[in-house]
Amino acid sequence: MSQSVSYGLLMLVAGIGIPVMATLNARLGVAYGNVAMAASILFCVALLCSVATLFVIGLPENKTTSLPYYYYLGGALVAFYVLSITYVAPTFGVANAVFFVLLGQIIASVLIDHYGLFGMTQTSLSFQRLLGVVFMVVGIILARKTI
Repeated sequence: MSQSVSYGLLMLVAGIGIPVMATLNARLGVAYGNVAMAASILFCVALLCSVATLFVIGLPENKTTSLPYYYYLGGALVAFYVLSITYVAPTFGVANAVFFVLLGQIIASVLIDHYGLFGMTQTSLSFQRLLGVVFMVVGIILARKTI
């Protein structure tokens, strides 16, 4: 199996996990009556899983200390996502919430790739890619629309 196919399948499974996680955490937030409690439980479980994985794969040998500060802001973005989806999903609906998250991901991904932001490989926004993005956005709008 090629690396591209393996990566694609891994990301497909991760993508399936996002609305499942949103649903489970939203229900946890409703059960506790507290969004922050649900998010805290989620992050504690995630920390345990991450630490267990770290022990399995081993600690990195490279002790980098001169990274830009914004490399560490991913954690704040994950916290914002988890808190907001836990708060919004029970009343707005998981599908609606995830559709808007997906729309934001598409926009941010295109900008990051096009400009090579944060040291990522630069991939210009060609007409073909733009057309694909437009189709994805139209698909999200159609899937979100109630008939």
